[in-house]
Amino acid sequence: MQEQAPPGSGQAAPATAAPAQSAATRSTEPTDDSSRQNQQSGASPSAAEPQKDDSAPVPSSAPPADDALATIRTTVNEVNVVFTVTDKHGKYVKDLKKNDFKVIDDSKPPEEIRSFHSEADLPLQVGLLIDASNSVRDRFKFEQEAAIEFLNQTIRRRYDHAFVIGFDETPEVTQDFTDNTESLSVGVRALRPGGGTALYDAIYFACRDKLLKSRPDGPVRRAIVLLSDGEDNQSHVTREEAIDMAQRADVVVYTISTNLTGGSHHGDKVLDRIASATGGRTYVPFQLSDVANAFAAIQEELRSQYAISYKPADFKPDGRYRTIEILAQEKGLHVRSRHGYYAPSQ
Repeated sequence: MQEQAPPGSGQAAPATAAPAQSAATRSTEPTDDSSRQNQQSGASPSAAEPQKDDSAPVPSSAPPADDALATIRTTVNEVNVVFTVTDKHGKYVKDLKKNDFKVIDDSKPPEEIRSFHSEADLPLQVGLLIDASNSVRDRFKFEQEAAIEFLNQTIRRRYDHAFVIGFDETPEVTQDFTDNTESLSVGVRALRPGGGTALYDAIYFACRDKLLKSRPDGPVRRAIVLLSDGEDNQSHVTREEAIDMAQRADVVVYTISTNLTGGSHHGDKVLDRIASATGGRTYVPFQLSDVANAFAAIQEELRSQYAISYKPADFKPDGRYRTIEILAQEKGLHVRSRHGYYAPSQ
């Protein structure tokens, strides 16, 4: 049975967030004043450990969980950051060590670095969100095939899990969590374009009702790959509410624009805001064939990340926003990570 559920206005408890910034086949930067104001006023990542919101249902086919177990909430003064490093040519650098980086949390070095490792093989939980509104009808089939190829190349049997959501006025799950790429392909091909666009509702729903409520056995990397023109005309939640939910669910959002006519589009700025606020990247292809290249670039990044865990100095569970900087000691290297988080509140 297909699951169709527009997100409500309820909020979930804080959880971690992810890296930041954007680059692309052709990348964009948000320039409108409203985006800057939103970025300063509460669309920033939250603190270290996810806390579950029991108000939303756990998807029946998500990775296994024991619903009989009570949820235990604790305050953990540990921050986890996933980040990528590129050289001056934009190539990923994958062989660096802990001493190659300097961490600054709230303008101070951390009290203790607890772990550092490469995330090349961390299990993935990926949500593929495809805009199925009327505005993308003319290029929909090619985008479907590119998405299928991405899933085939990315999802590993018995290791990674993905789901497929198509959205017009409402988000519709055409394939729930699975490691079966054939089933995922069927889910992508089941999508049919038509109707308006509830982009923010789809992100909110995927994060709250799918990724936030999944309970994997161990550490995972959560990501959404969003294929859309960035235009929203039907959502019940705002862009910033969708971003906040992604941050609470520890989800990195990668966006691929379907605006292929060149020039500056408002929708591209929206997609860039969503990606940069959650630690992902925005891809704006020049032509339809570049969509497949964007999917390939996302796949490479998901296998080219580092993770560091540390205890901040002077940490207080006061709900305050704390900034993060991760700096490479070697000149010419660029680190892309999230810019901060909200400490948990007692």
